[in-house]
Amino acid sequence: MRTTLALLLLPALPLGQPSLAAPAAVARAGVQDAALLQFLDRAFDEQVKLSPETQTQLGFKTDQDRLDDYTDAAGQRQRALAERQLKEMHARFRPDRMGDSARVSYRLFEYDVVRGREAFRFRSLRLPVSTNGSPAGDIPVLLINNHKVDTVADATAYIARLRDTDRVMREVAAKMRAQAAAGIIPNKVNFAPARADARKVITGAPFDGGADSTLMADFRKKVAALRAPAATKQKLLRDARAALTGPFRHGYITLLAALDEIEPKSTGNYGAWHLPDGAAYYADQLKTSTTTSLTADQIHDLGLKQVASIRQEMEQIKREVGFKGTLEQFFDHIRTDPRFKYPNTDAGRDQYLGDARAVIASVMVAAPRYFSVLPKAPLEVRAVEKWREATAPTAFYNSPSADGSRPGIYYVNLVDMNQTQKVQVAAIAAHEGAPGHHFQIARQQELADMPKFRKFGGYGAYAEGWGLYSERLADEMGIYKDPYARFGMLSLQVWRAIRLVLDTGIHSKRWTREQAIAYFHSNSSVADTDIAREVDRYFNWPGQATSYMVGQLRITALRTRAERELGPRFDIREFHEAVLGQGAVPLDVLDEQVARYIAAKRR
Repeated sequence: MRTTLALLLLPALPLGQPSLAAPAAVARAGVQDAALLQFLDRAFDEQVKLSPETQTQLGFKTDQDRLDDYTDAAGQRQRALAERQLKEMHARFRPDRMGDSARVSYRLFEYDVVRGREAFRFRSLRLPVSTNGSPAGDIPVLLINNHKVDTVADATAYIARLRDTDRVMREVAAKMRAQAAAGIIPNKVNFAPARADARKVITGAPFDGGADSTLMADFRKKVAALRAPAATKQKLLRDARAALTGPFRHGYITLLAALDEIEPKSTGNYGAWHLPDGAAYYADQLKTSTTTSLTADQIHDLGLKQVASIRQEMEQIKREVGFKGTLEQFFDHIRTDPRFKYPNTDAGRDQYLGDARAVIASVMVAAPRYFSVLPKAPLEVRAVEKWREATAPTAFYNSPSADGSRPGIYYVNLVDMNQTQKVQVAAIAAHEGAPGHHFQIARQQELADMPKFRKFGGYGAYAEGWGLYSERLADEMGIYKDPYARFGMLSLQVWRAIRLVLDTGIHSKRWTREQAIAYFHSNSSVADTDIAREVDRYFNWPGQATSYMVGQLRITALRTRAERELGPRFDIREFHEAVLGQGAVPLDVLDEQVARYIAAKRR
């Protein structure tokens, strides 16, 4: 997700007061609202024009023969454009002459620019290559999943991007070397996975013997579907092979050489505190991730309390299923009992995907009782591609394309089925798919009269908070069929509470990797492979892991308030529409939206 703002820079919108504006004022607001929408969409288009990769991800076929500029100069250009746009907006528009929705858009655009300005000073601390991914994996994902080949020109642009990969890798390698010279060196855990994933991409034909490499197979399949002469198709394949074995491979070798050069300088695994200006950087990351002013100590304490609370719920499940022993022993039972495992085979992976799809289907049947508006975009469940399993998260969601041609995709990492737990399948599907991210993100993209930057942007605490809220909502919807599935949901809930403890522990309290893993293991049934992958993610993405539970607790508190104040007039569908109907917003703005909904229902 894009960088977002945490501070509310304008006075809060009035809560729950009916509009008493005169007809002339309403008319002026309509003109201002339309003009602002036009301005903001033009601003978004100008920003997207700087990123060919974003254009492709949105489903556009513009600048599709190029990849992004990965230099600091590109970042400077993006920053200058945002500041110019903010200055123009201030000069042209007055929020007191707008309707409610337009005023929110005005505020959010301002928040984003100011939050981006504050975070920009820390840009050199962000690692381009880590266990959370790198261009070595991102470029193949872009080409395979997003770059459509409907014409010969599209195929030629694909080949041009293969060639352009060499430039990208040189720019990334140069940044890594400059960072290392300034004492900004990746942790030891980053090198082996990043190197392994990069090497997988350049394995197979035409790089060596055997079956086609992942990219060659993708390009061959796309070219085969073209309506073009055989000779044209053969030339495209020849050009792709030349690009892959030439500049593309050279780019990957350049990146691998930089990893080999920098790795000996890495002395261990450290949090943000170890970086130059690391404390200020971490505070800024928390502000971005939570859209609040919560401190690291406050978040750490909140995590400890939530872990203790969820453990009590888990104790109840343990008693319900008749397990004799401690909760820690029950965790090990869930981790190791074969009946909670899938076979570590392709058939086992297919079984997992089938079970996840069945969960999504059951949510869709129940959804009309809980939501008044459902997303139109379809939702697919896919396994993470083999070549990026080492650096991909356990599960994640990819949003649909802007034109609706690409569905929302719930990805799950099935690298080792021995570490995958059946009890968690339903809750993960609820979070990453439905009613979680798909119901929020796909729905947001379909909102009418919404500026593009709001349709395609987001705020971590809101989006991840909704995903985590959805795990418990799925229980209300009857999705969990037995106590073990509910325990699986609780194991994911405590996972996010643990994140509050570990993220702040690592980056503020100087916890070691071993200390973080031990705490995680003793408080959850999550598999050891997932624990290690998760802890490494926290080391490499300061602050992000705190967004989930901070957001969920706010949404849950707002629902409790609505239920209390509305009593029998409370309708879960209307509450969910109050939360989702304006897309992603900072948590304080969400407070205002729900307050207006409550006030309107009470009139």
